[in-house]
Amino acid sequence: MPVRPFSREQAWLLPPRLDDLLPDDHAARFVAEFVDSLDASEWQKLGIGINGELLGAPEYHPRVLLSIWLYGFMTRTRSSRKLEAACRDQISYLWLTGWQRPDHNTLWRFYKDHRNQMRNLFKHSVQVAVKLNLIDLAVQAVDGTKVAANASKERSYGAQGLKWLLERTEVVIRELEEQNENGNDPPPARLPEKLRQAKQLSTEIKAAMAQLTEEGMKQINLTDSDAKLMKSRQGIVAGYNVQAMVSPVTVGEEKGMLITAVDAVQDAADSDQLVPMLEQAEQTTGNKAGMTLADAGYHSGANLAECLKREQAIVMPEVQERALQKPYHKDRFIYHADTDTFTCPNGQTLPFVGTKPGRRNTTWRVYRCSGSICHRCAAFGDCTRCSHQGRELQIGPYDVLLRQHREWMATDKAKISYARRKELPEPVFGILKEQMGFRRFLLRGWNNVRAEAVMMATAFNLRTLYRVWR
Repeated sequence: MPVRPFSREQAWLLPPRLDDLLPDDHAARFVAEFVDSLDASEWQKLGIGINGELLGAPEYHPRVLLSIWLYGFMTRTRSSRKLEAACRDQISYLWLTGWQRPDHNTLWRFYKDHRNQMRNLFKHSVQVAVKLNLIDLAVQAVDGTKVAANASKERSYGAQGLKWLLERTEVVIRELEEQNENGNDPPPARLPEKLRQAKQLSTEIKAAMAQLTEEGMKQINLTDSDAKLMKSRQGIVAGYNVQAMVSPVTVGEEKGMLITAVDAVQDAADSDQLVPMLEQAEQTTGNKAGMTLADAGYHSGANLAECLKREQAIVMPEVQERALQKPYHKDRFIYHADTDTFTCPNGQTLPFVGTKPGRRNTTWRVYRCSGSICHRCAAFGDCTRCSHQGRELQIGPYDVLLRQHREWMATDKAKISYARRKELPEPVFGILKEQMGFRRFLLRGWNNVRAEAVMMATAFNLRTLYRVWR
């Protein structure tokens, strides 16, 4: 088979057009069309003026800079320096910029100044899908995933650890200062680099100790003070809990997903995030989803009560599935409202004996059987092992609601609906991490991290809308 000749000095027979170098269905063309479709009100929400100033040196058009960042997030390029290189080397970026080459400082300043307003752009991406009738609001699913912060977990310390590190740093500073003072050379105009770094570390440690005391924190990270130690599938990481509400999307004959709510929180647990995600999704789409799917991490009586108040159907298992199968679980005790007593599976009566304070300013009612009766019962050891007081039931303010939800979760409809949960948020997180490189935040600080998470969700939605456009 002959070899095809080539030449790196090939000349153009006719001057090429920039537009000829990019395929008609390229994602960069979609990004440009999306940005160009933003009207004046949308730019105002982003806090960006698109008309420029009369005086001063010409600046890059905001449409150019916004297109670069959106396309960069879509193609796992989130660094301003990498974007600068892409604007110099890649045809798609050269087409987006009209053969202009903004440097990384220009790109960074634009992103820094406007990233906190990008949630409006995220909302706009969802509303575009709503207008096109792409979103199936019959069902939505919420989930969370841990994303590492731009910080090492080894730099997380408690009060004792900070005290020990400060003592070591002070010793190093004294040794370095003695070395500089004992020499015959005149003092340097600037602090030596090692001494400067040690003093900077000492300042950071003292500030962290003060923050630890003021906010009552157990641990703090010296690199990103807002990052928390969290358990992930890769082990313990210093990071954030990224929450997302996902709805199915129909793209021709294919199925897709769209993120309708997103946030990055410092709490490793998911239970407190259900209601904020429901509220944000409803606000973003303008409609309430017919049914919400959530895993056991969101289960709580308070969340069930809030869903009932919002008239929001929820499919959500609970953590204690195994405990529910035990023959003497409290659900198997029968309540009698007329006497305010419970009857155990063996026919013994548990009268009301008083109340006790619960978590979050709740009051629990306590029912207890006689210790002598329980000790003689055949179920002693399985039902209770306390022969002094006997079996005790603690009934919280959401106990009736929890029982009703368990009955609902036992139905075929609930089981069939819950099976769809794995088809929605889990693939979304897989795409974000594997295809879009969202395994670690690049920014530090909670507010900055939240803005970065919103940009990732916006880019994900644009990838879905691009499939429709193409």
